[in-house]
Amino acid sequence: MPLPDCWTAPLPATDAHYREQARMRQSVLTKPPGSLGTLEQLAITLSGQQATATPAVDRVHIAVFAGDHGVCEEGVSAFPQAVTAQMIANFAHGGAAISVLAKTLGASLEVINLGTVGDVPAGLNGVVDATILPQTRNLALEPAMTDTEVGAALTAGDLAAQRAASAGTQLFIAGDMGIGNTTAATALACCLLNQNPDALSGPGTGLDARGVCHKAEVIKRALGRHGADRTPMHALASLGGLEIAAIAGAILGAAARRIPVLIDGYIVSVAALVAIRQQPELRQWLHFGHQSAEPGHRRVLDALEATPLLSLGMRLGEGSGAAVAVPLMRSACALHNGMASFADAGVSDRS
Repeated sequence: MPLPDCWTAPLPATDAHYREQARMRQSVLTKPPGSLGTLEQLAITLSGQQATATPAVDRVHIAVFAGDHGVCEEGVSAFPQAVTAQMIANFAHGGAAISVLAKTLGASLEVINLGTVGDVPAGLNGVVDATILPQTRNLALEPAMTDTEVGAALTAGDLAAQRAASAGTQLFIAGDMGIGNTTAATALACCLLNQNPDALSGPGTGLDARGVCHKAEVIKRALGRHGADRTPMHALASLGGLEIAAIAGAILGAAARRIPVLIDGYIVSVAALVAIRQQPELRQWLHFGHQSAEPGHRRVLDALEATPLLSLGMRLGEGSGAAVAVPLMRSACALHNGMASFADAGVSDRS
């Protein structure tokens, strides 16, 4: 399968004119300069991304990408693989955390099924069947995917971004679901950042200390098999997951269509790391919602030079941490657009 254009075609730049205009507006609002901290920079960045004097994130689209992992046969998860398919149904029925958060935000939500071991009922509301294979291969023993399979996953992500753009989305959030995906994400992060799995491996779905040590050993085997090649495509094919590749395609596809992206936790941040290694210009389109409790997330955020909006000890995935941060972005826009200037309010500026 051919790769989507967003994997190789130059990404658009954000608009410097509107970014500077927003910076100037922040300087004349009725407040001491910089007193709203990160909220000011959020509005400035969004103005440049959306090429507007009045940034907004009212129309939010959340796409949750799901896929199973062959590495689960190594005993790296506290939950069985059947949970992936079961959670897809739970998303559709409105019972998952991200379902509740999407409803609260008034955000659109879709789930893209890239392939699960368990059966997913047909006709579930909001579920897109983009099955590529039932699960990746065991990355500890062999490459998880072929280049063709990676291309299909990247394309599935790009198509999700296309649907979001057609709906007039102002902010795109990608979420993940896949038992075993912290193992794949950690293997990718260790490969791309040249890190030791002992430092980045975490509990995932709830492993104890012994389980975390075993996970690290499995990842070491995978890295030893993989070798020193750190090119994004080869790393994805060898060590990644279907949903991780699709998320990389989705956030690249969103940026290609000039849609700002709010990055979720560990899994999505690793997908962003892969995508940025392929297309460094992507970084200017990203915001970061929260810092996960997974130990590897801090290392990935540092590599991306990212400061997340929140740190709440969350490690659920699904896009939930990013969704919780949306009200902060909406507040930033409301303040930027609605506050009076010193001149408008008749308030004395500093001399």
